[in-house]
This record gives sequence, structure tokens and C-alpha cells, in this order.
Amino acid sequence: MSYKIEVSGLRKSFGTLTVLRDINVAVEPGQVVALIGPSGSGKSTLLRCLNLLVMPDGGKVRIGNDSFSFGTGSKMPGTKEQARFRSNTGMVFQHFNLFPHMTVVENVMEGPVSVKGMSKRQAEQLARRLLAKVGLSDKVDVFPNKLSGGQKQRVAIARALAMEPEVMLFDEATSALDPELVGEVLGVMRDLAAEGMTMIIVTHEIGFAREVADRVVFMRDGVIVEEGPAREVIGHPRQEATKAFLSHFHNRG
Repeated sequence: MSYKIEVSGLRKSFGTLTVLRDINVAVEPGQVVALIGPSGSGKSTLLRCLNLLVMPDGGKVRIGNDSFSFGTGSKMPGTKEQARFRSNTGMVFQHFNLFPHMTVVENVMEGPVSVKGMSKRQAEQLARRLLAKVGLSDKVDVFPNKLSGGQKQRVAIARALAMEPEVMLFDEATSALDPELVGEVLGVMRDLAAEGMTMIIVTHEIGFAREVADRVVFMRDGVIVEEGPAREVIGHPRQEATKAFLSHFHNRG
């Protein structure tokens, strides 16, 4: 089986703080993997290492045909190489980072035009198609300050998709949203999963993870404690640390 994403021996420290210790993850094409765990367990750092927003200290990352090694004797990827790699790895953050001076459609067009050299006409057609896909056809000419948090996050997803990435990474995409807006963003992510997009999702939405993810990876203190089929790990965790973490959600649910 040829994996779409392969991470082996990944390590990262910030000063004396070790955030990732020997992380190994493999994701098949079209698979959805949910990363769960307490705050500070290294989930977001792992995602940022996958997108080279944070440079690992050691180990290997491969996404599609792009492969990078880190650590002693490894050559760090140059700026151009990083940019090309990132354009193939769509990332959606907790905060939307939209350009306030651009309309919704201009925000989505920006990447394909400036990074991929697509014509404005082509980019606009693509942007309008993607905004329709995330349910925002009526907002194309609106500026971000006129949108709700859920709408902004759906624009951010459309913007990431506009680069036509091989994989999508979601870092707590719903945690900054008011509870009533979470569903509309999860709905878009659910549709992407159904279409076969390979995704890694850092989330605290345990019900969503159980329903949409193929696999769940539970992290704590920079290591993977437990992983397996989503329903199995969430419904019947084997490790005490996983049980303790999930008990908070079961009690609430």
C-alpha cells in the first residue's frame, strides 16, 4: 500500500521543551485521521511540521512525491521548495487569516494567481466554484468583516482548496467558533471526507471524529499513546491515558 502521508521518527524541541518524540504516522490516500489529545500534547506542532511551518529537528516527512529528511547532515528545504510543498498541502487554522482588504472571491483567487500563475479569469471561475461548494455563493463580493466566524472559516477552507492540494490539514478549525456555527464548518469537512480528500484533523469534536475519521491518533506529552479505527479507540480505548481523556467527553455527552 502506497501511503499518501508518511511520517517517521519525527522529533521537535523548542529550547529545553521536547514537543514531539519519535512520531510515526502513515495515512492512506483518501483516509481521514483525527488527532486528539489534551492541550500541549504536540498535535498542532505535528501538523505544522507536516506543512514545514515548523522545521522538525529529526525524522522524515513524505507527502505524495515530496520527501524531506531533518536532523544532522540533512539539507533543509529552500524557500522555493517549501512554498511549492505548502501549496500541495492545504492548511486551515483556528483563526481564519483572511485578507481584510480583499473580497471573499479575491481572497480565494489570491493563491492560484500569485503562487501558481493562474490567469485571473480562470482563478475567479475556480474561486466561485469552490465558494459554491462551501455554501457561500451569495457572499463572493462581500468583505471578511461582514461575515460570521463560520462563514470566514468556510472561506478559509475554499482558499486552501483553491491550491488544489493533495492533502488537507485542519488545526482546531472549529475551536474559535461560537457553538452554533461549528456545524456548518464540520459539514464542509464531512463533504470533503466523503469526496475522498486525504485529511489530518486536529479536533476536540470527539463525536465528529468518531463519525467522520477512519482512524484516531491519541497524543499526550509529545508521543502517540494509542491509535486505531476511530470508533474502536473512542468507544473502547485500551490505554488508561486515553480512557481518562475521553471520559471528559463521555461525561458531557
